[in-house]
Amino acid sequence: MKKLFSLLVVALVASLLVTACGTTPTAAPTTAATSAPAAVPTDTVAPPTDTPAPVVPTAVATIPADKLAQKGHLLICTDFPYPPQEFFDENGDPQGLDIDMGTEIAARLGLKVQFVNSVFDTIIAAVNSGKCDIIISAQNVTADRQKQVNMIPYFQAGQSFIALKGNPDNINGPADLCGKGAAAESGTTEADFLQGTGDYKDKGMTQDCTKAGKQPINVVVTQKDTDALQQLQAGKVSVYFTDSPVAAYYTVQHPDQFQLVGQVLEPAQEGISVPCGVEDCTKAPLSAVGTAVQAALKSMMADGTYTKILTKWNLTNSAVTLP
Repeated sequence: MKKLFSLLVVALVASLLVTACGTTPTAAPTTAATSAPAAVPTDTVAPPTDTPAPVVPTAVATIPADKLAQKGHLLICTDFPYPPQEFFDENGDPQGLDIDMGTEIAARLGLKVQFVNSVFDTIIAAVNSGKCDIIISAQNVTADRQKQVNMIPYFQAGQSFIALKGNPDNINGPADLCGKGAAAESGTTEADFLQGTGDYKDKGMTQDCTKAGKQPINVVVTQKDTDALQQLQAGKVSVYFTDSPVAAYYTVQHPDQFQLVGQVLEPAQEGISVPCGVEDCTKAPLSAVGTAVQAALKSMMADGTYTKILTKWNLTNSAVTLP
């Protein structure tokens, strides 16, 4: 899994992502597997990543020891696997864009990094209960989440449909899903968008179908993102709905099995989530942990390290800026 994609294969999906949401396919390791990566048991702490980080002479900020879940460490809740942002390599080591971001942030705070494998649907509850210090896990910034945690933007992406090769159910957009099946991971904006929940309350795709006098979408919600992909592989749904970088990853890895269909939808920023310490975080200032993490991220942006990490994963068009 340490070979780079060939330039030819990457080029096949690059134009779709650049045009639709500004992302490009990831330079993810290839694999001979023909199924989605197996989920790793949750609520476990992954070993510190060995991804090399630039030497930082002094920490750009510090976090008081009593504000950390574990002294000397930055514990990061992450929902594995969700490639190319987070996945395990063949040795069981964490890899991906979010892993590199988290590792570098921890280094700039003078801390060792550890990734806590979490269920996405309960990942905010995990950080708010002290199981980890922050979340870096491809979380779209939404009004509902901003009530529960502070979110520091670090990336942006859209949402994409994947169908089986040949697109047997002829899905070219949300309207084509009426009366058909779609799978997404629980707690994601994709699941909300399909069902009309969360920030899409009463404005989801299935409501659009019923308003048009058509059959609702059969929405299949799974605990892990890989389970949603497996629903498609098994032919139980017409599409698997996920973030566009993830969709690009699977279609490039397995071009004989999957293809992107329709346009990329709802481009949005993704954020690093930090507990705010009050019931409603909407207007709450950043905590000591949040302030330090933001300072580390700003320093990465200032010296070019942020761009280098995005470049490694061919996601430079997904960059954001901080005020």
